[in-house]
Amino acid sequence: MAGSSHGHGHTPAAWTGVIIAFIGFCVAGAFMVMAQPVGFWAGMALTLLGGVVGAIMRAMGLGQPKQTAAVARTSASPEPAAAGR
Repeated sequence: MAGSSHGHGHTPAAWTGVIIAFIGFCVAGAFMVMAQPVGFWAGMALTLLGGVVGAIMRAMGLGQPKQTAAVARTSASPEPAAAGR
């Protein structure tokens, strides 16, 4: 696939944040069906906590490394085709 970044999201920070958010989503959904507002909001808080944990882990160096502007520009532009091949 053109323009795909290999390894995008395959970091401990991404996996941990998504798993926590998914559990929070499931908790909120279950309590919504049971008509328990307190449990629903607890699940929503857990969902938001997943994003916070992911951001903290990324700040600790467990996420995708940031690219510099020069690297991002060169990787985004396609290589020129070789003439005569």
